[in-house]
Amino acid sequence: MVNSSQFPYFVLAAYLDMGYLKYFYFVVVLLLYIVIVVSNALLIVTICMKSSLHEPMYVFLCSLLVNELYGSAGLFPFLLLQITSDTHTVSRSMCFLQIYCLHTYASVEFCNLAVMSYDRYLAICCPLHYKARLTSNKVALLIALTWLYSFLKFLITLCLNLSLTLCGNVIDVLYCQNYHVVKLACSDTTVNNIYGLFGTFLTILVPLIPILFSYSKILRVCLVGSKETRQKAVSTCTPHLASLINFSFGCCFEIFQSRFNMSSVPRILRIVLSLYFGIIQSLFNPIIYGLRLSKIRQMCKDQIFCKKL
Repeated sequence: MVNSSQFPYFVLAAYLDMGYLKYFYFVVVLLLYIVIVVSNALLIVTICMKSSLHEPMYVFLCSLLVNELYGSAGLFPFLLLQITSDTHTVSRSMCFLQIYCLHTYASVEFCNLAVMSYDRYLAICCPLHYKARLTSNKVALLIALTWLYSFLKFLITLCLNLSLTLCGNVIDVLYCQNYHVVKLACSDTTVNNIYGLFGTFLTILVPLIPILFSYSKILRVCLVGSKETRQKAVSTCTPHLASLINFSFGCCFEIFQSRFNMSSVPRILRIVLSLYFGIIQSLFNPIIYGLRLSKIRQMCKDQIFCKKL
């Protein structure tokens, strides 16, 4: 049995010899990262600075946008470094740190979207009790639970994986992924696989229950409610639904990439699908919320052009 200490680094085999094109790819990825940081940060600053936006809906949105910055920080600097590198290696500790960052990002994203769906349910179905049921303390508690639940849940997975004995260090990916590292193990992975499935179950099911509950209630109110109620539901739920569907697609692509043999899929398509999970959602959320929510859109314009509200 080969001891894992003989592999202080992992080799990322998915990178091709790009030649001088690597500088073009570097600029493209860097511009994407700048757009993500600026757009998400602009909305966060706008929400924090404008007291009229200190409502549960926008506070939850702020938590979602902070998570986009967190997830992007775990991916983009790494991609930029690998694009310009000739060896495409990553240290063992940095690889596990990236795995932890990206997995907690996904869990926080789902939990944030679940809390936001509950917020929309209260606003549409229980408008008279909205402020009483979503006080500032309850909002802070929900956000704290969203982040703590995700960070603690995957900490167990990380500890289990760190104890594995690895028989190889070559993974055919662009960035570190948990399942690809576990597949390199030559020690018993039964506990890892069981908890991995249990963790995936928790990551998906726990947020899915309030999402399905909230939208079933919203749909029923829309069917029997007035035209004004339906318009309010469409205007406030469309960005959330679009974000939820987009992120679900990204997670599905990520699962297919890691769990199934994708050798029959063109390499360039596999690269695009693997990056979809970490890039598109961070670009999508500030755009969809900035465009669809008129209150935020107007205040962002005032923020950019330094208008006094």
